Amino acid sequence: MTEPPDDEGPPQDLTPTEQRMWNAFRNGSTFDLSDPDPLLNDPFSPRPWGPERRVRAGVVARLLLSGPSPQPGRVTAFKLRGGQITGTLKLAGGSVSPYVELYNCRFENEVWFPEAHFTTVRMVGCAIPRIEAARLRTEGDLHLPRCRVEHGIRLTDAQIGTDLLINQIHVRPDRRGRAITADGLSVAQDLQAELIESYGEVSLRGAKVGVSLSLRGSRLRAAGQRRALNAPQLTVERTLYMTGAWVSELTGNQNPTPPFGIPVGAASGRSSRLQPFECYGGVRLDDGRFGDAVDLHRARFVLGQGEELSLRRIVSPELRFNAQRPEEGRVVLNGAKVVTLVDQAASWPGPGGLAMGGFVYENLVPYEEFPLARRLEWVASATPEYSPEPYERLATVLRNSGEDADAREVLLAKQRRRRETLPLAAKLWGFLQDWTVAYGYRPGRAALWMAVLWAAGALAFAQVDPAPIKKDEHPEWSAPLYALDLLIPVINLGQDGHWKLEGPWQWVAAVLVMLGWILATTVAAGASRLLSRG
Repeated sequence: MTEPPDDEGPPQDLTPTEQRMWNAFRNGSTFDLSDPDPLLNDPFSPRPWGPERRVRAGVVARLLLSGPSPQPGRVTAFKLRGGQITGTLKLAGGSVSPYVELYNCRFENEVWFPEAHFTTVRMVGCAIPRIEAARLRTEGDLHLPRCRVEHGIRLTDAQIGTDLLINQIHVRPDRRGRAITADGLSVAQDLQAELIESYGEVSLRGAKVGVSLSLRGSRLRAAGQRRALNAPQLTVERTLYMTGAWVSELTGNQNPTPPFGIPVGAASGRSSRLQPFECYGGVRLDDGRFGDAVDLHRARFVLGQGEELSLRRIVSPELRFNAQRPEEGRVVLNGAKVVTLVDQAASWPGPGGLAMGGFVYENLVPYEEFPLARRLEWVASATPEYSPEPYERLATVLRNSGEDADAREVLLAKQRRRRETLPLAAKLWGFLQDWTVAYGYRPGRAALWMAVLWAAGALAFAQVDPAPIKKDEHPEWSAPLYALDLLIPVINLGQDGHWKLEGPWQWVAAVLVMLGWILATTVAAGASRLLSRG
């Protein structure tokens, strides 16, 4: 069969390089402009590229927006490797149906994609002054791995049909101090931003991610007065990962983590290292919703004075807070709600560095040993001024876990903190309750005091033979029963009220009655607290 004549050859106003690119577009093949010398192919190098590697942005736009039909049996695609695009690539509002893929390319000016509609776009290892892509829509992926963008990326209200992949990207800030502006971004599946280097604020306000958001091994740095990560009302259907990533010691590229970690002495252990997630500046995740977990395993937050790792009112089934302890700034969990808190004592900041008013959690799973004394220090750090709610929350969680003794210790610590806020008279009464029966949370101490006082009273009254008040109406004298009858209020054992004590013995009896009422009152108060909490 004879093919029909080709009437869609390259226009005459194209350079020889652009004519070859035109033909490669029609048959969907990769147009490779790389130099045979690999040292001359680094798009980030200051070395200039020759005119034979340059194509005009207007020609690229012409191909993408209204390019020729494919050659018979082929599909059009724009695949460029090692080329330099001169001028400004403007596709604003356009609809681009061909597949777009650029490797190791240079852009002379910023890229304009606002309100453009693509199928799939992949720009890998490219040098780009700026990406302006507000309200961009893609049916498939948007990939920008290993690119370097000098003046920020704007993806405000962009809609990505499947995955957004920006691993190992280097982004510097725009004139407002923002490296990545993606407020209102919607990603149908994963947003992978692993091992990225940002030198300005990453803004994801109100963004929605259909599966997981991964920032493994990334380094975020704030610029000016902005935060490093500003993502209030972020919604992630699965997990937000702000954890480490395994990278090659030789190349710096990401390595997969073996299923059971890096074995000691293994070759992979010698050639790989764990790069933690690092954040230099404030982090705001207020009002976020996370379907599975927020994972901060070994993350490093370098906060300045007045800066915060803010997790206000987040909702997540699990919070894994085993990051490195911030030296400055504050960790704020006010109003957050999680089902399981996985943490370690070494991760939490000291006094004044933690706020968790209204923080609700149902289970505690220590990542490492977390003794009760350290847990009480954790609560005290979050309450520079006395607040009962954190103590009561901790006691409830411990009691629900079957650790009743620890729950009582927490409530006792709460009463001791409360005592510090009371006036002098109430404070003295509190000291007495603490010293005698530990506010009722150590009932064994009350029994011990009662036994000591009973024994002392019985020995004392054994030295006296009192006269009866009524000669014909009195029981047989018993010093132990008389002492016990005085100590136990309300209950009558048949001895009190039948004997006439004189002199100092009246004072001994009065002291026993007073101590009995004090013990009974403190035990009753403690019992009522236990019953009300139960």
